[in-house]
Amino acid sequence: MDDRIEYINVDLTQGEDCKRAVDGQKFIFHCSANTSGAATMTYTPLAHVTPNVLMNTQMLEAAYEAGAEKLMWLSSTSGYPPYGGQPTKEEEMSEGEPDDAYFFVGWMKRFTEALCRMYGEKLAKPMTTIVLRPTNVYGPNDDYEPETSHVTAALIRKVVERHQPLEVWGTGDDVRDIIYVDDMVDAMVMAMEKVESYTALNIGLGQAFTIKEILKTIMEVDGYDDAEVVFNPARPSMAPIRVVDVGKAERLIGFRAGTDLRSGLAKSVKWYRDSLSSADPQAA
Repeated sequence: MDDRIEYINVDLTQGEDCKRAVDGQKFIFHCSANTSGAATMTYTPLAHVTPNVLMNTQMLEAAYEAGAEKLMWLSSTSGYPPYGGQPTKEEEMSEGEPDDAYFFVGWMKRFTEALCRMYGEKLAKPMTTIVLRPTNVYGPNDDYEPETSHVTAALIRKVVERHQPLEVWGTGDDVRDIIYVDDMVDAMVMAMEKVESYTALNIGLGQAFTIKEILKTIMEVDGYDDAEVVFNPARPSMAPIRVVDVGKAERLIGFRAGTDLRSGLAKSVKWYRDSLSSADPQAA
């Protein structure tokens, strides 16, 4: 907890709570979401639709009614159509339906982006809305729970906890751009400071890695040399390739991620190992 921050407990699926959260605020970072990993999106895909639509629609309405100057909302790359062979640019969001693996969450993201554009462009008195489409964000304080974690956090947990064998869902050949959380926060602040009208931006490291490469790096930085890695293509995985063009963010707000893969993973591994140690000295 930080003494400089006022914390309030709210349920953002409730309109009155949204109003409480934004009351008197000029600049709003809307980062709340109902989210999880591949298993939930595969077996219960509607889990991410209704709660997020409720939160997003009511937060936009509450912010506008409160007279906020700017609202930033974190979308994702899940709304993009299947990979076409080149890093995906922002304007390609509507060029075909989302990948089947992301169909439900992808359309939810697109719907909210359309709402952001309504508030940011189509009203007589618009409110500046900023949409960021981050790639896979990872780092300290990520969700490391087995049932809900995303791939990078899940791999870090399995390495630090020395799973043997270490099971990886899918073939390990899926390609991802992953961005360290500190870089993501920098991008958010820079966009809020510099963007003055409705804008959507891809935010990522700007490099592509296979899941195998990410896992190999995690094992190297944590010294797990004798892991028996087992790939299980029968378990849920997502789109095989998701790589975006991050050039617009660099041109428009001057953002370029500064944390390379090895450094970011090393910091994340240390944080997770330290968190286990503090919770239970015998755990790590």
